[in-house]
Amino acid sequence: MHPTRSSTFAALVVLTITTTAWAQQGARNGEWRSHGGDDGHIQYAALDQVNEDNLANLEIVWRWASVDAALRERHDELQDRSARIFFHEVTPLKVGDTLYASTSLGQIAAIDPGTGETRWSVDPEVWRAGRPANLGFLSKGLAYWTDGDAERLFYAGGADATLVSVDPARRALDQDFGDGGTVDLTRDLGPHVARDTYTLTSAPLVAGDVVIVGSSIRDTPRNREVPPGHVRAYDVRSGELRWTFNTIPNEADYGSQTWEAESWRDAGAVNVWTLMSVDPELGYVYLPVGSEAHNWYGGHRQGDNLFAQSLVCVDAVTGERVWHFQLVHHPVWDWDPPAAPTLIDIEVDGRQIKAVAQVTKQGFLFVLDRVTGQPVWPIEERPVPQSTVPGEVTSATQPFPTRPAPFEWQGILEDMLIDFTPELRAEALRIMRNQDGGPLYSPPSEQGTIVNPGWVGGGSWAGASFDPDTQVLYVPSFTDWNLVRLSRPEADDAAAGTPFDYVWNGDATPRVQGLPLFKPPYGRITAIDMGTGEHIWQIANGDGPRQADPIKHLELPRLGTNVLNFPISTKTLLFTATGRDAWNPPLLNVYDKQSGELLRAIELPSTVRALPMTYLHEGTQYIAVAIGSGRDPDEIVALAVR
Repeated sequence: MHPTRSSTFAALVVLTITTTAWAQQGARNGEWRSHGGDDGHIQYAALDQVNEDNLANLEIVWRWASVDAALRERHDELQDRSARIFFHEVTPLKVGDTLYASTSLGQIAAIDPGTGETRWSVDPEVWRAGRPANLGFLSKGLAYWTDGDAERLFYAGGADATLVSVDPARRALDQDFGDGGTVDLTRDLGPHVARDTYTLTSAPLVAGDVVIVGSSIRDTPRNREVPPGHVRAYDVRSGELRWTFNTIPNEADYGSQTWEAESWRDAGAVNVWTLMSVDPELGYVYLPVGSEAHNWYGGHRQGDNLFAQSLVCVDAVTGERVWHFQLVHHPVWDWDPPAAPTLIDIEVDGRQIKAVAQVTKQGFLFVLDRVTGQPVWPIEERPVPQSTVPGEVTSATQPFPTRPAPFEWQGILEDMLIDFTPELRAEALRIMRNQDGGPLYSPPSEQGTIVNPGWVGGGSWAGASFDPDTQVLYVPSFTDWNLVRLSRPEADDAAAGTPFDYVWNGDATPRVQGLPLFKPPYGRITAIDMGTGEHIWQIANGDGPRQADPIKHLELPRLGTNVLNFPISTKTLLFTATGRDAWNPPLLNVYDKQSGELLRAIELPSTVRALPMTYLHEGTQYIAVAIGSGRDPDEIVALAVR
């Protein structure tokens, strides 16, 4: 079954599951075996050694230098500026007495969790194929599998889009997997699979005895020859393809009718570029499916376009669709779900519910029963503004959750504009009145539409952290917006393939004397009671531009920093890792979970674009996070109380 569009879902009966021991409890036994801590990606560990009483003594105790550094020194082709690493986004895993991490160049390393020393590394040499598509050399991490005897580590990425299996016992590629330890992921995808358009950046997902992969596809193509983003599962032992879920349905598949004039035949993308989640008890995998090409124009693909920008639940054994919920119909805003679905066990009005919470770029949190796909609270289809671009037919309605309330600014209205001084206010009004825009879902236009939130959020791939003891979800977000002006493609684009009728040309984001267009906070953390759907507190995360020249004389309070902010929580505290901006260094922030009070901000040696993790080793709790970028060395730093 699947939810269908209607004016309201208030009358739906939510199936509840009563269990004596709920499954999603976060990372266990002092380990961190998957990217988000557990299969449900709740980004939580029930550790309490680091607490408010000893927080002042929390400090960096070791730094691991990526094994990529030596590799780059040995190979001139990796010294070229175009080959530089984009960001260091890995989250290490802790299994037994070892940390495991992938590197930006696709190596797999084992690290001593107490000292940060490299124990061993395996180089599948995926870097030899050159710079990968889209964002370049990038990896968010590994997946781990064990049957209680054998163990495997899985990496996916590189310019050749390769799935790699490493046997940690032998410290080598698993020769029984695929072709000597690797599988070419461009096989069996259909037409238009050019290697310069297709790769992977997120950690694979292990579900039972299959390893599941999504894909990263070039975001702003100039022509319509774009690979499909189908999700596939491979046998963890042999590497054989076990199943494929067609994110763009074929003629016989459910959803093909939502692509009018059979436009599914040459559609592209609709990929899962971010992380996925699994409920091992139900045997269900949750896929946050992204945008189709072109991200901002869909005149050639009229209809709702399933399964674009949908949360899809599939059977882990067969890959068959169990249910789906489309978060945006006929998407033209690049609001693909950016984060792994958070699987949470909650009690609502006396009912125990196995739920899934999906963070979105547009600032909504969609909360569904993860067994049935039915909303936990009503979700209403509401009329939205319509496109004026020739050939474009946007959806008449879009889904609006009635609870929880949005966690970010949405759309652009006059009372949202910056007003620190009359001059700043006047300039913001001028910018707004010279462009199209308005409430949420105001579509891109030829004049140019200010789309808020923008293509990076709102919510981001940092996801959310859930405390299973208190039923509180902590959602970091930031205010970002784009000016999207559609125009006919340049004539020379036609030579590369079939051009789109309209494309976005990458207009600069409008700012007011270097400041955001909107009122603060520009970065937030919102604490949500998932039993009621109510916001408990919302705070500004970081100082933001309070020291910027136009406003530094005003002595403003914290304004919030509009950069990625990655949360994990423990029994005692909420930690977030925040990247640098023009006014603030990279920080590990520590908050009181009940009030949102900032207890301490620890400056980190380099920028952060990765989810932290926490673990126990020989009786000591550590918090570890990757740092670095193309201009800074790639490292992992670990903090502990000394």
